[in-house]
Amino acid sequence: MLAARLALTDHRAGMAAELDPQTQLRLKTTRESIHAEFGSIHPHDRIDAVLDDSIDQVRSDAGFDDYVPALAERLCRDRLKAAARSAGLVERGVPEVLFVALNDTGRGQMGAAMLRSLAGDRLNVHSAGTAGRRAPVDPGVAEAMSEIGLGLDDAYSKPLTPEVLAAADVVVTMGRSTGVVEIPAGTRHVDWRIGDPSGAPIDEVRHVRDDIRARIELLLRDLVPEEG
Repeated sequence: MLAARLALTDHRAGMAAELDPQTQLRLKTTRESIHAEFGSIHPHDRIDAVLDDSIDQVRSDAGFDDYVPALAERLCRDRLKAAARSAGLVERGVPEVLFVALNDTGRGQMGAAMLRSLAGDRLNVHSAGTAGRRAPVDPGVAEAMSEIGLGLDDAYSKPLTPEVLAAADVVVTMGRSTGVVEIPAGTRHVDWRIGDPSGAPIDEVRHVRDDIRARIELLLRDLVPEEG
């Protein structure tokens, strides 16, 4: 245990040495806020470990940038909420639906945005990528989604993490390019063979969007049957 703590301390010290003072301050404030929110649910060393790992996962190949503290905070909160849910530390609430693609910059983002819009508060919807790289949403995907009134300005690619996967009630994978995803026992798995819109001409992106929208409408009716 002592060795693990010393290693964690060294890891944080190494990260801090790479950051400018303003970013260090933002991360310090973020850490305090997350501890205040989740300290009664998770052990403090667990919170620190998830936050530190989230920081590592959203860092770009070019190093740290101004967006990473906010992205790491969002990812960490999602992971801690998911871990609490799957461990039975909080009420499960409405079903959790997770869209998994390769990079979380195209099909998964489209599916999540459309289902979230249609389902409202009847479902919790997430997306993630198996490649684990941070990247912006594909411009053509963002354009096609804005045409139907669903902006992706606040969307960001998220790595697939064990906590979010374990908490999902339904996992929707986007074909073979997603790679191998170990679906937890008892979790419903739906696989959609859909063309990749990333870098495609806008007409092709629209075709993929409309294909996903038709599937989303069927999935929603299945997950949340209409009353009456």
